[in-house]
Amino acid sequence: MKTQCPRIMITGTGSGCGKTTLTCGLLSALKLSGKKAAAFKCGPDYIDPMFHTEVLGTQSRNLDLYLCGEETVKYLFARNAEQADIAVIEGVMGMYDGLGFQDDTCSANHVARVTETPQLLAVNVRGKSISLAAEISGYMNYAPNRLAGVILNNCSAAMYPAYRNMLDEQLGIRCYGYMEHLPDAEVGSRHLGLITAAEIDDLKQRMRQLGQAALKTLDMEGIMALASSAVPVGYSDPEITRVCREPVRIGIAKDRAFCFYYQDALDLLEDLGAELIPFSPVRDTGLPEHLDGLIFGGGYPELYLEQLSGNGSMRGAIRGAARQGMPVYAECGGFMYLGESIESEGRRWETAGVIPGNSRMTDRLVRFGYKELTADKDGVLCRAGEKTRCHEFHYSDTDTYGEDFTAENRRGRTWKTGWHTPSLYAGYPHMHFWSNPAFAANFVRACSYYRDSGNKGGAGGEDSSWR
Repeated sequence: MKTQCPRIMITGTGSGCGKTTLTCGLLSALKLSGKKAAAFKCGPDYIDPMFHTEVLGTQSRNLDLYLCGEETVKYLFARNAEQADIAVIEGVMGMYDGLGFQDDTCSANHVARVTETPQLLAVNVRGKSISLAAEISGYMNYAPNRLAGVILNNCSAAMYPAYRNMLDEQLGIRCYGYMEHLPDAEVGSRHLGLITAAEIDDLKQRMRQLGQAALKTLDMEGIMALASSAVPVGYSDPEITRVCREPVRIGIAKDRAFCFYYQDALDLLEDLGAELIPFSPVRDTGLPEHLDGLIFGGGYPELYLEQLSGNGSMRGAIRGAARQGMPVYAECGGFMYLGESIESEGRRWETAGVIPGNSRMTDRLVRFGYKELTADKDGVLCRAGEKTRCHEFHYSDTDTYGEDFTAENRRGRTWKTGWHTPSLYAGYPHMHFWSNPAFAANFVRACSYYRDSGNKGGAGGEDSSWR
């Protein structure tokens, strides 16, 4: 099968060059122009897609070649882009930055090659004159690419003609406009990246401001023409079959503390037979009724410890459900919350107590990066020996990682991590269920068994939690 969707990629010279600002500005401008856009982010980033989603009102998606592989990335792109007037893909880090220092494997440039997407390079011009041409020349000629033009960030209207003419005369590359510095539309950052979209009260106003500016300074007609020049992308539909006759009700923690989810992974759960029921461990006093499973994603639990710890009725409900054998999946921030406590700024806060362990905030990244997980024992997700890919990105540590999976990073280092019982998975690693859809199918199937057993320990027995 093939999709003809017009598309471009906003790639960059590195983190901080303005990719997200330009992407959000372009998406907002397209929306203001009446275009139906689809948005994507290269790599495992959770936060940038939240901003894309806020701009468009429809979910942005991740395209991660390490976690999902080339064929799945093409399928996920086509599945979510084919009804759009234009798809906009935001790159990750620098254009060629991928898994290591040998080549551009799994970089934004690699994604552009796989999806055959024209690229526009976002370049910060501040403090540069002719050196800008040298910098862009390097990106044009370093390795095979689909670089078709540049957009100049932090550029004034007065200087844009000089830059544009220089790049045309010296490099023969086209400028597709510029973005001025707009301090009123800036978004702050913290240890995991940008402030999340939900935390900015006037975000819609800021994004509209970016869009209005982009309409004035970006070559919208040229960008649409470039996007329309993209050739069709071939892809194959994977075979995904429902694993339960009736939908299973899975509660999913969704609030400001737990907000890191891959939308395509959630869609996969629904395709397999899940009905996802959102709830808030911060605000709600108890779990939704008639649940067959629970999911806790990552996020920022450390910012809401007073509310999470003070919500004793919610903690008790979660602990009771886990002891009864309800299937539970938790990763990173969700894993921390299921432990006994989280320590931050010199104070220890009691948490759900489903698994042993105390987490603490640190001032550095811990076990950062991509890795592969191999199960060392049978459990709710898979049998011993089965594998999936994952990544970690957290400024916290724990005294009890779990030891039911073996993690191996790109340098060949291995260690034990994660809890895996017949009814529970909990660990720091973030999984993408499209890395190994059988893990998602097994979790939905376990929820179905739990429901059909009358919610009395049928998925793993009353001793499935540690207490």
